[in-house]
Amino acid sequence: MLTRTCLGGGAAAALSSLSPSIRRCSLLFPSVQQTLLLPFSPRLASYRISPSPRRFSASAAVATEEEHKAAVAVKPPQWKAAIDFKWIRDNKDVVAANITNRNSNANLELVLDLYEKFLNLQKEVERLRAERNAVASKMKGKLEPSVRQALVEEGKNLKEGLVALEEDLVQLSDQLQLEAQCIPNSTHPDVPVGGEESSVARKMVGNPKEFGFDVKDHLQLGKDLDLFDFDAAAEVSGSKFYYLKNEAVLLEMALVNWAIAQVSKRGFTPLITPEIVRSSVVEKCGFQPRGQNTQVYSIQGSDQCLIGTAEIPVGGIHMDSILSESDLPLKYVAYSHCFRTEAGAAGAATRGMYRVHQFSKVEMFVFCRPEDSDSYHEELIAIEEELFSSLGLHFKTLDMATGDLGAPAYRKFDVEAWMPGLGRYGEISSASNCTDYQSRRLGIRFHPTPPEGVQNPKKGKGAGSAPTRFVHTLNATACAVPRMLVCLLENFQQENGSVVIPDVLRPYMGGLDVISPK
Repeated sequence: MLTRTCLGGGAAAALSSLSPSIRRCSLLFPSVQQTLLLPFSPRLASYRISPSPRRFSASAAVATEEEHKAAVAVKPPQWKAAIDFKWIRDNKDVVAANITNRNSNANLELVLDLYEKFLNLQKEVERLRAERNAVASKMKGKLEPSVRQALVEEGKNLKEGLVALEEDLVQLSDQLQLEAQCIPNSTHPDVPVGGEESSVARKMVGNPKEFGFDVKDHLQLGKDLDLFDFDAAAEVSGSKFYYLKNEAVLLEMALVNWAIAQVSKRGFTPLITPEIVRSSVVEKCGFQPRGQNTQVYSIQGSDQCLIGTAEIPVGGIHMDSILSESDLPLKYVAYSHCFRTEAGAAGAATRGMYRVHQFSKVEMFVFCRPEDSDSYHEELIAIEEELFSSLGLHFKTLDMATGDLGAPAYRKFDVEAWMPGLGRYGEISSASNCTDYQSRRLGIRFHPTPPEGVQNPKKGKGAGSAPTRFVHTLNATACAVPRMLVCLLENFQQENGSVVIPDVLRPYMGGLDVISPK
């Protein structure tokens, strides 16, 4: 599982480290695409605007040197999500409970406070604009020179004050956006509340295989059958890398081709995706590319990252697009290599092929109408269960608890298969409904089709048409190759040291039915 964390919480931490006077200032997020050190602005500290606009030019405050040094350099958001701040404010109790249940570090009180200040400042800006326009209208007629000069002076002061407050409004909007991006998606009402141990089994398929001999784990089997080499890969690349050899290469290719063929039959369009993407796309999908303990490999000196899952490039394929309702659903099955730092992963439970830095994976992804996402979630998990059943695996499907949900997931089902060599169940796939969390960040909408028989009496582009809506996105794993190799080797091992190939994979392995000792 690729960890997803808050994108904007650093702003709160930075604010908390400042003096009380500077914490009230929102000029920590410059409106240019580089990091700046900005002085303290008393204007934004209270938003108390003088009734007389003439005082703006005379009351500009200058920060002390100490305050200037105390200011922290924070980058403004490179992109903005279409967050419904009014809904958050009107449903703050629900949002607060959701944040707690999901163990999120989002600061709802700060978001609400910033939103209130933003609304107040926005009203003040609109008031000054109206006053500026009124002054401009007065100057159109014939006026006494003294009256005209007074209006010119008044207009100048209004302009200066308006420019200053508009800058403050941009800064405040940036800070609000960064903090609000930390708020996770809402949660399906049937999701169990609690940590991973509170997850509920939805389905149990098959039974653990019984062996009349001492079973080996996949590491020992791989060594005996000469299927992979971790030692050489460690010398070449580092720990948690591997070489696949001999029949293991054929088995990986078979799994990939089999998974794509099976899923394509169900109306999914096959894709091979880019494996390097922009950091902003990674963020929009709900992952943090440069945070502490990130799972994402970033390319130094660039704004690009290696993907940890094909979910990211597939999610971005329709970025900043408005689709037609008739085009939905859009269903993709994507093959890619995946790269993960696996920060913090250690211990016997992660050894061998179970947790590695680079692997191949086949991913399913759906763009659909909001009212259809629950049904497509059930379709995705049904496909996963059918695939794994056809391989002859024993597994269980879990409805994951709130504490195990990443920020984008509204609901997530995990599949855990029995791995006899490891002596436990291990996650082999997941299926998540992300509702509009990702589409609001990626800018993916659709035009609803007008009801049949309804004519548009208005003319012009978009006249009388229903407003666009955000699509819902879903993702699910069809085949994560290393975990499948673990399952197949350990579950289909024979007493003579060989491994039987499941029937459904044999056509993709040139008819090979057994991997035998050399």
